[in-house]
Amino acid sequence: MFRYEFMRNAFEAGTIISIIAGITGYFVVLRRSAFVAHAFSEIGFAGAAGAVLLGIPPIAGLLLGSTLGALAIAALGRRATNRDTQIGIVLAFALGLGLLFISLYTGYASEAYSILFGEILGISSSAVLLTLIASAGVLIVLGILYRPLLFASLDEDVAEAKGLPMLFLGTAFLIVVAVAVSFAVQVTGVLLIFSLMVTPAATAQYLSRRPQWAIIFSVGIALATTWVGLFVAFYTIYPVSFFITGMVFGLYLLVRAARLVIRPHKVHDPPVVA
Repeated sequence: MFRYEFMRNAFEAGTIISIIAGITGYFVVLRRSAFVAHAFSEIGFAGAAGAVLLGIPPIAGLLLGSTLGALAIAALGRRATNRDTQIGIVLAFALGLGLLFISLYTGYASEAYSILFGEILGISSSAVLLTLIASAGVLIVLGILYRPLLFASLDEDVAEAKGLPMLFLGTAFLIVVAVAVSFAVQVTGVLLIFSLMVTPAATAQYLSRRPQWAIIFSVGIALATTWVGLFVAFYTIYPVSFFITGMVFGLYLLVRAARLVIRPHKVHDPPVVA
């Protein structure tokens, strides 16, 4: 299968995105912000629809839309645990804009619609390079913010009392998630973003209470399911997203069931910070 350029591009992009989604997703789950990942994907879709209307690459609109959405959500709600209302307000407005942009476009917006379900087998070499550059930036920012972000994610009240810049940390993290989601939708699409951004990290938290190991498990699960999904999809007629979402969901159920059997009274242990 690696004789074909589109498969090489798919594996390269899938590998990069899985690493970023696995790392970012851990903090998304830890901060109980799964709704944020879903919201950014749909807000980004509105941006992609606007980009198609203007005749520019949809990924540019996706990035711009999700980033502006991150800034709006951060401005409306300071604390991560109290943002559901603000997210819903911004999401509803963005979906209305997306519908308007699609209705104004006179052609067939195939690029915008493909974002709904992902199109990793159609990713170009230039898009792979762009994904690599953006992902490197995400990793650098997460590396800088790692310890204060982890502290703030575990206990916002104590972190704020210690003088950590909560507004800055929250805004920076939302922008990081927005960028990660913008590229992750190339694999799973807007409607299935939970499969890479949330499910591997949620599974990893049942495998280890230590953040470093949980992040490693999260990345490993995302990588394994993406690779296997691409491999199976190459030899079948079914979409990659179906295999990825099916495998991560099945693995989540398996790990959670095993945890219930082994430690029935300690399923929701908090993370341990070394």
